[in-house]
Amino acid sequence: MKKNLRIVSVAAAALLAVAPVAASTVSTVNADSVQSATQLGKVPAFANGSTVNVKPNITLNTAVGTTVKAAISVSFSATVNGTTAVSNFTPGSSNIELWKDEKNKVTQITDLQDVKAHDAGATYQVKMTNVGLNFGSQNANKKITLTFPAGDGFKLASNNSFTNSRTIQLDKNGTVTLNEVVMSVTAKDFANPAIVNWHEVSTGAVVTSGNVDLYSGSDAGKMNVDQVIAAVRAKYYAENDVRPQSSHITYSSNINEALKAAGSDVDPQGWFIAPKSFSFVMHASANNNDASKSMTVTVNVPNGKEVTPATVPSQSKTVMHNAYFYDKDAKRVGTDKVTRYNTVTVAMNKTKFSNGIEYYEVVENGKLSGKFINADNIDGTKRTLKHNAYVYRSSKKRANKVVLKKGETVTTYGGSYTFKNGKKYYKIGNDTKKTYVKVANFD
Repeated sequence: MKKNLRIVSVAAAALLAVAPVAASTVSTVNADSVQSATQLGKVPAFANGSTVNVKPNITLNTAVGTTVKAAISVSFSATVNGTTAVSNFTPGSSNIELWKDEKNKVTQITDLQDVKAHDAGATYQVKMTNVGLNFGSQNANKKITLTFPAGDGFKLASNNSFTNSRTIQLDKNGTVTLNEVVMSVTAKDFANPAIVNWHEVSTGAVVTSGNVDLYSGSDAGKMNVDQVIAAVRAKYYAENDVRPQSSHITYSSNINEALKAAGSDVDPQGWFIAPKSFSFVMHASANNNDASKSMTVTVNVPNGKEVTPATVPSQSKTVMHNAYFYDKDAKRVGTDKVTRYNTVTVAMNKTKFSNGIEYYEVVENGKLSGKFINADNIDGTKRTLKHNAYVYRSSKKRANKVVLKKGETVTTYGGSYTFKNGKKYYKIGNDTKKTYVKVANFD
């Protein structure tokens, strides 16, 4: 069976980056592989016995002045069937190259000294060769499809051409080596400040909220999303007030989600039945760093329809593993989370995202919230034991005298925990008891 796989986190740090969809933490790797490359050219070998501590690292900065070099750190991870594989670069074999894409000309950067602060906003390409991914023996010999997110600039080499999707065969150990991966990123500059503000077009004054008056069309009170955004952009604009000439502003909004919450669904062409009033958030970001500013806009429609938001069917579920919230693109929303053993109200059915992971949408006040929780933190994942296994309550003490047998199917909840002994364990049992099984028993 073909499994779809999507890259779910990317870090190109200190010089370049893409906002992560979901970050994963890897404690250590063997000395013969590197999970985060920090220089151009061949990846150097480590001293015998060395390890690399890897954490999601999203820090972006171009060079400051002419004396300080920019820095680069490149890594990515991918998840299939609940198993996350982090990129592995082999010393002496893997290669990291940096190219600048400017005026239809691509030039290789061989010295990070050449990347200056004024390059902020410029497009670069990071090329990685001989990149390994290890999905574990439980995925041995499976055929999977790597599908890189559309628009994020990822490409895979295949038959002397590049594609953002490629079907590959994992080996007997569940691993694969990608010949070449290319990632397009934008250089950022944090050394020089950027403060984004919203302004009113007519006066230039800074505003923190906005409002527009619009009339719906004669066609059953319909209005189009593009019409609303155009009206807002005609009345308000955002600008980097510190360095306006060096920044390009990117705009986005949550208008579709806001209208759905207000009881008006948007069709694929952007049309919706206009309520008498609705609010949504416009978001503006500067491309030369991560400065941004959001503004709530209220749209008044004098000839709009009275719309009563429908109450959606919902159910109460107990969260068995701390769970963060994600949006419809599987990107984490803020830092709030539902802690384990607490209940949450969610939709009746799960939704599978393009990364292959199933989520429950959170229901708030009888309406879909647009926030999602990984279903694995609620329903768990069925795994087959490859070895007999004890059940533990801590790194030193067993929870009971039960011995789980090889070949037995066990439901685990959420990601693994690392105990004080450095070993990883899954929570088992749909209860609050301290019952854990070593991850190694499933490999």
